[in-house]
Amino acid sequence: MSPEHSLHPLHGPLARIVTELGMEPAAVPLNQLLAYMDLLQRWNATYNLTAVRDPQQMLIQHLADCLAVVGPMKSLQLGQDSAVHGQVCPSLRILDVGSGGGLPGVVLASMFPGWRVVCVDTVGKKAAFIRQAAAELGLGNLRAEHARVEALHAAPFDVITSRAFSSLLDFTRLTQKLLAPGGVWMAMKGKVPADEISALPDEIEVFHVEPLVVPGLSAERCLVWMRPRPASSASSLNSH
Repeated sequence: MSPEHSLHPLHGPLARIVTELGMEPAAVPLNQLLAYMDLLQRWNATYNLTAVRDPQQMLIQHLADCLAVVGPMKSLQLGQDSAVHGQVCPSLRILDVGSGGGLPGVVLASMFPGWRVVCVDTVGKKAAFIRQAAAELGLGNLRAEHARVEALHAAPFDVITSRAFSSLLDFTRLTQKLLAPGGVWMAMKGKVPADEISALPDEIEVFHVEPLVVPGLSAERCLVWMRPRPASSASSLNSH
């Protein structure tokens, strides 16, 4: 069988998505990402990991949606301790909260093999799926925890991310003890959640709201970047 005939049927569409996102397909583990999507589809038949069941829709609503954050993650600067000349530290620790079927955690672990990614979910079958995905895809940098995030005992993380997990207030409140000094939160959202942003306490700073364009998806998407406000700044705000 020729290599062309052995390609995954969605290899071409995924390569086009990656190109639209400004990445070079040859530099992206397309086969690994498609193998993950196939695994998600197989497990979904029994364990109901996602409401999206059509492979074409999985490609757009899951893979493309998560790949859209790769560019912003690459440009992430976490201060001098974690970034050198504007380049992301190659060994960042990432926590994906309420990861479900591993979105975006599995995608980030695949795209950034030097990063250490932990996915946490309260549903045991979802954590089990992520462990299976890590084993089958050869992702030694990926780990899954079956736990409530507020009960998680782990070394602090440079980036804590979530995708449709909870309000920004709950997300930051439940995970603040797990954030490393100089670390940031990255929440994947649909429309800009103005009400959620206004509900945050003065101690949390929203330093960037980044619109995303997801190839093939007409719905609005954005990233909300947050960090703890320096104590002196928070005190100054509270005094006014």
